[in-house]
Amino acid sequence: MINQQITIINKLGLHARAAAKLVGVTGKHGCSIAIGSPGKMVDAKSIMSVMLLAASQGTVLHLEVNGDGAQQAFDEVSQLVNNYFDEGE
Repeated sequence: MINQQITIINKLGLHARAAAKLVGVTGKHGCSIAIGSPGKMVDAKSIMSVMLLAASQGTVLHLEVNGDGAQQAFDEVSQLVNNYFDEGE
C-alpha cells in the first residue's frame, strides 16, 4: 500500500476538468485508489466523489493506492497533479 500526501497546486484547484482528468488516470488502473483527508477518503475513480472534495489550490490531500500496479498508478496521479493537470498553472 502506498499512502502519501499530495498538494493541489493548480490555480483552479480540483475543478470539473481537473477531476475528470484525475478520474481518467485512476480509472485505467485495477488497484484501489482513494483520495481525501483523514476521515473523508473517497474513491478516486468516482468523478462525483472527487468533485465533492472541493479541493482548492493549496489543499493537501491524502492518496492511498493499494493492489497490483499501485506504484505505477501513484506515479501517474502524482505526475498529473504536479503538472497542474496539464492546464499550465
